[in-house]
Amino acid sequence: MRTDGTIHDRQSLQYVLRSGLAGGVAGCVAKSVVAPLDRVKILFQASNPDFQKYAGTWSGAFRAAAQIYRENGVRGLFQGHSATLLRIFPYAAINFMTYDQAEALLMPTPDTQTNLRRFTAGAISGVTSVLFTYPLEIVRVRMAYATRSAPGASTRPSFLSAMRGIYTEGASSASASTNVFSHFPILKFYRGFTVTVAGMIPYAGTSFLAWGFLRAHLLPPPPTFDETDSGPAHKRKPRAKATPLADLSIGAVAGALAQTVSYPFEVVRRRMQVGGLTRPDRWMRWGETVRGIYAAGGWRAFYIGLSIGYLKVVPMKAVSFAVWQFSRRVLDL
Repeated sequence: MRTDGTIHDRQSLQYVLRSGLAGGVAGCVAKSVVAPLDRVKILFQASNPDFQKYAGTWSGAFRAAAQIYRENGVRGLFQGHSATLLRIFPYAAINFMTYDQAEALLMPTPDTQTNLRRFTAGAISGVTSVLFTYPLEIVRVRMAYATRSAPGASTRPSFLSAMRGIYTEGASSASASTNVFSHFPILKFYRGFTVTVAGMIPYAGTSFLAWGFLRAHLLPPPPTFDETDSGPAHKRKPRAKATPLADLSIGAVAGALAQTVSYPFEVVRRRMQVGGLTRPDRWMRWGETVRGIYAAGGWRAFYIGLSIGYLKVVPMKAVSFAVWQFSRRVLDL
């Protein structure tokens, strides 16, 4: 990208491809760092019966991970991670690339940056990335959910077997010929999509809002100097330098805030995503899913696994933003 920073540069194919590459790499690195915690969190959120005894405490996440390791070794901790990487590279690439484009259009200069525009740019990027990659998310969740007690599932399902299982579930049901899935099987890969979009708006919006706000205040852009500035160049105050530690810290705060405001949506989404295992014959709706969660544990049930959510999202977002910025510098963005 040229140093003039024009919108035209950001819309060039070369810039878009490099921006997508930087985002995809950042997403894969961040997800790999927290993959074991991610699997434990999915088991908690989806109320897997083998691991409910560990839910609700900080130490429970580590005891659940220890059980997985005893039973299946390191591979068990990374079960479903292949599907995660297949999903996260295009997801993160589209997410960061879309944010770059939205930022250029909504906030072309530092003077035009506002919190509402930061939130809007983040929400647009999050929804766009989910739209194109959601089926891969469904496969990844099913792979991570499977344990020895899951009906009809092997201990370590492959990516293809998980896809086949989703596509064929409910086919033998007596009502299969009358449900929506018999006419539109692709919808099986979009269970929980509406609640995902609803949750993605506050999650991605808050994440990029906090990221942009904190960087603007902690790492302000360099001052501009015109012909009236007669001071010597070596005495001018330099801008605060963006370091990997600064990127990690700002990313961690952004992740914590985003996780807090969007977590109830995530719990509902997980229950709907695994709904094909409990109610394969029909679409699980928002209302009944919310009522079922509330009946099982009251309002606290919407925050089950939040502690492990922090353990996962805070380092994941920190690493994601830091690697994104590092990749941008390497790729001269």
